[in-house]
Amino acid sequence: MLDFVRNIFKKFGVDQAIAYTVLARVLQAGGGAISIIFIAKYLNNVEQGYFFTFSSIIAIQIFFELGLSNIITQFVAHEVAHLTWINKTELEGSPEALSRLSSLLQFCVKWFAVISFILIFILVITGYVFFNKYGKTTTVNWQLPWIVLSVATACLLMVSPILAFFAGLGMVKEVAQIKLLQQVLNLLFLFLLLPLGGKLYASPIGSLMSFVVVPIWIFFSYKKKLLYNIWSKLSSWTVNYRIEIFPYQWRIALSWISGYFMYQLFNPVLFATDGPVVAGQMGISLAALSGILTISLSWINTKVPLFSILVAKENYSQLDNIFNKTLKQASAICLLCLLFFIAVITLFKTHHINIGNRFLPVLPLALLSLSTFVNQLVSAWATYLRCHKKEPFLIFSVVMAILTASATLGLGKTFGLMGIVYSYTFLTVFVSLVWAYIIFRTKKAEWHTSAEPALNIIETN
Repeated sequence: MLDFVRNIFKKFGVDQAIAYTVLARVLQAGGGAISIIFIAKYLNNVEQGYFFTFSSIIAIQIFFELGLSNIITQFVAHEVAHLTWINKTELEGSPEALSRLSSLLQFCVKWFAVISFILIFILVITGYVFFNKYGKTTTVNWQLPWIVLSVATACLLMVSPILAFFAGLGMVKEVAQIKLLQQVLNLLFLFLLLPLGGKLYASPIGSLMSFVVVPIWIFFSYKKKLLYNIWSKLSSWTVNYRIEIFPYQWRIALSWISGYFMYQLFNPVLFATDGPVVAGQMGISLAALSGILTISLSWINTKVPLFSILVAKENYSQLDNIFNKTLKQASAICLLCLLFFIAVITLFKTHHINIGNRFLPVLPLALLSLSTFVNQLVSAWATYLRCHKKEPFLIFSVVMAILTASATLGLGKTFGLMGIVYSYTFLTVFVSLVWAYIIFRTKKAEWHTSAEPALNIIETN
C-alpha cells in the first residue's frame, strides 16, 4: 500500500519539498479554521476586534520586505549554478560566483538587520497612535502584547532572507520543513495560551516562538559553518543592488503593496468607523474565507512545477487540458466550502448560537464569499500566466489596489461596513473578474501563437 502511494506521488511529481509546502498550507487553512473557534470562545467581542486589527496593521511589514526574499532565492540559485558542492558546508568553482554569493549573503544580513530595527519603531509608534486614538472607550490591555508582536514581526522579517538564501542553495525541502514547524508552533501556542487566559498575548508569543526556531535550526547544525564559509569568500566581485536587483524588485514590490491595500485596510477602517466589535466580525469572517481560498488554490499551486515544465516544452495543448481540469476541481471545492460556510453561519445565527454573532451578518458575508470565489479564479489565471516567466498582472494589481483602497477609505467612512462590502464586491465582480479574464485570454493567445513559428521550424529541421 505504501509503495502504491509513493508511486502515485512520484507520477504526479510530488516530492518531499512539495509535500511539506502543501502540508503547511493545509495546516494554515485548517489551523485558521480551528483558531476561529478558539478566538470566539476565549476573546470577547472587543478583544476579537483588537486581535484581527493587530494582524492588519502588522501587515505593513510588506512595505519593508517588498518581495526581496523571492528575488534573493533566484539570485542565489543563479550563482550556485556555477558551483559544485564539496560537502554539506563547502562550495567550489568560479571565484566570481563564490564572491557574488558571499556578497548576496552579506547584503541580506546587513540590509534586513537595519530595516528590521526600523520596523520595530514604526510598528510600535503606529499601533500606539492608532489604538490610542480609536480605542479610547475600551479597557483592553493591548499595549504590551502589541510591543511583543512588533518585536516578533521584526525578528521574523530579519530571518526571512536567510531562509530564502538557503532555498536558493537548493535546500528547498529543509526550508519547507522549518516553515511547517513555524506554522505548527504558531498554532500550538495560540491554542495553549488562549484557554489559559493569554488573551492578546497568544499570537505575539506564538510569533516569537516561530522566530526562535530559525536561529536554533541554524546554529545547532552544519548550516552555521556553511554560512560562515560563504561569508568569508567575498572578493572583488559583488552584486550591485541598484543595477541588478532593483529593476526586478520594484515590479514585485508594487504587486505586494497592491495586495496590502486590497485586503488589509478593511479592519483598521472599520475599527475607526464602526468600532472594534464590527472590525472583529470582519476579521474573523475574512480569516475563514482566506482559509477556504488557501485550500482551493492548493489544487492550482501544487501544479505550478508541472505547468512550468509544459510551458518550457511548448506543450500548450496538454497544459490547457490539465489547467482546465484542475481549475474545475479547485472551483468546485471553493464553491462547496463557501456554501457550507454560509449555511453553517446562517444556522448559528437563526438558532441564536453565540459563535454566529462573532461573524458578519449573512448578506455581507455572502457578498464577501462571492468575491472570494472570483478571487480564486483570478489567482488561478494569474498563476497560469506567471508560469510563462512573465508578469502581465502588474498594472492590474496596482489599479485594483487604488480603486479598492479609495472605495474602502471613502465609502467606509461614509457608509461603514456595507459601504466597504458593496464597493469591494462590485469592483471584484465587475472590474477584476472581467479585466483578469481579458488579460488571461489575450496573453495566452499572444504567447502561444508567437511560439508556433519557432516550433514549426524545429519540426521542419
